[in-house]
Amino acid sequence: MTDEFGETWVYESIVGALPGIDLGPGAAIAVQIAVFETGVLLLAWVYGLWNAVLPGTVAVGVAAVGSVVMLALGNRTRGLEPPAAVRRLLFGSSIEVVLSVLAFSALLTYLLAGAPGHESTLIPELFGPDPPVLPVYLALLVLWDLCYRIGTSWWVAVVSLWRSLRFRFEPETVRRYRRLDALNVGFALVQVALVPFLLDEPVLLVAVGGHVVAVVVVSSAAALLLRRE
Repeated sequence: MTDEFGETWVYESIVGALPGIDLGPGAAIAVQIAVFETGVLLLAWVYGLWNAVLPGTVAVGVAAVGSVVMLALGNRTRGLEPPAAVRRLLFGSSIEVVLSVLAFSALLTYLLAGAPGHESTLIPELFGPDPPVLPVYLALLVLWDLCYRIGTSWWVAVVSLWRSLRFRFEPETVRRYRRLDALNVGFALVQVALVPFLLDEPVLLVAVGGHVVAVVVVSSAAALLLRRE
């Protein structure tokens, strides 16, 4: 089955629409990792920001895992030929982009203006009191990548719960959907790798921790509530 635009993640559509470039899923993820990690190491060397290498590398790794999970969820879900309403909500609504923009905007607001009673020190701690432009640009690009993967994971959890409450499936299909829900839970747990770098940022710690718990709870409920025909 050929996947048309509007029936794929925005991430998949962008990769597939690059003119003159025909990258398979594995190659696209490899390029993503290579470009981001090379940028992290190169800018750390140029600007002497070695304390930013570990958190930057972990963030790149989590985003890369998110790419693998997104592609697996997309391909396997389409392979199950889900009800049209599920397919439309999951791939055709672009709600994951809206959620990602909201999350990234909230993150930027916190980094720039802080929160009541607390100002973020993340940027100064990583890049010094006078942050250079290029490292900050790369950091924000990686953070957007993370926000997009996180927004997609949350939307998948919500749609999966609605799917389980709304439809019944054959026993084998139920088992395969449960594996997909477990995959989304797995990606949420991978995001715990970010927690050690947020211990001095209570707002971000609560946001990331709350997201992980929410996805685990909602996706687990979606798996448990799946009904057989």
